[in-house]
Amino acid sequence: MERLDTAPKSFTKYSAPGRELRERWKYLLIRIVLCCLAGVTQAQSATEYQVKAAFLFNFAKFVDWPADAFSNPDSPLQICVLGQDPFGHEFELVIADKTVNGHRIEVLHPSGVPQAKACHIIFVTSSEKQQLRDILRGLRGASVLTVGELPGFAKGGGIINFVLDDSRVRFEINLKAAERAHLKLSARLLTVAKLIVTDEDTPGN
Repeated sequence: MERLDTAPKSFTKYSAPGRELRERWKYLLIRIVLCCLAGVTQAQSATEYQVKAAFLFNFAKFVDWPADAFSNPDSPLQICVLGQDPFGHEFELVIADKTVNGHRIEVLHPSGVPQAKACHIIFVTSSEKQQLRDILRGLRGASVLTVGELPGFAKGGGIINFVLDDSRVRFEINLKAAERAHLKLSARLLTVAKLIVTDEDTPGN
């Protein structure tokens, strides 16, 4: 499926933040991810959604997309938030100037599943609980890394699900869902996952 180099009208984007804010978030995100991947306590100064934002950005470094997932070698890697945004503006602003494997990062807000199919990573927020079945069904087969935060998200067909474990943000992975999306997950990512799901329930079926 062809990826969009510019955001369609149904997406929302923000302008660049100040340098001090970018540097503060960059330092914090690096601390969080290093702690998470090392399996030690997450930075106490970080909120739940700062930790999740750090993971979303770094997931891109541990996932291989099919060659046709990018229309051009320098096409942007699109991280999308579907539903009510729990991050606030800082997350979108700060990672907008980052790159992964030569792809700059765009943070977008699709209005629905059809637009979400143009994303590379889609974070489905808890506000979409009632629509979760239809969302996962609509994205099934698309080369999109689906990430959620609702109980049963991974077993329901989502690829990665955030869970809280003693106030620490961890995640589950559904390998079958990743394979269906033609995504290859790094062994390092699998190593730090709390749970690897190999069977599924009904929402994405």
